[in-house]
Amino acid sequence: MDLLLEWPNREVWLVEGGPPAVYYLVDRAAGGVLINAPPFSRTTHEALCRHAEPRYLFLPSRLGAQSLAPWQAAGVRVLVSAQEEGVADADLRVGAEHKLTRTIDFLPLPGRTRGTCALRLKNLPGALFVGPALAFGDSEWPELIPAPDDYSYESRLIGTVGLGNEIFEYLFTDTFVLNHSRFGPGARDALRAHIEQLLA
Repeated sequence: MDLLLEWPNREVWLVEGGPPAVYYLVDRAAGGVLINAPPFSRTTHEALCRHAEPRYLFLPSRLGAQSLAPWQAAGVRVLVSAQEEGVADADLRVGAEHKLTRTIDFLPLPGRTRGTCALRLKNLPGALFVGPALAFGDSEWPELIPAPDDYSYESRLIGTVGLGNEIFEYLFTDTFVLNHSRFGPGARDALRAHIEQLLA
């Protein structure tokens, strides 16, 4: 595991086991939150527990759903968007009306899959885990890149424009290359510049 970010009450780790990229949010209020599912192993579970007991596994889309049953057997609750298809065994379906804590909530971003959804850290400096809605592009920042199996590229475009109005400094996607991918600070400005290029 590699530490990507550290704040007074919160850490973000990169976990081996992708693709898609797997992150581990360690939060004082929420506990341990996996974003995407790494293959379950005792070694991985013990590594996570050294930082916080894993309590939740959030799937930004069905593309991150692998090895769910062993995580659930270990006491981890699986969260996925109410609109997402192909994840029958989720413990809780979430949407814009749900919060994990006072400062962690969910932001639907349909398009890549029907129910793609972001996890948002609202308190400053702010961060978004957008799953497959964006991908690291040539700029090394997250960008809107068409995929042949998009549920709706138009919805992704509208969602990306909407993200430009959010307040955040860090942005994480399902694609991540350690020491190469740029995720912040400055992610909001980079995304806004990308949006301007898309709409030009």
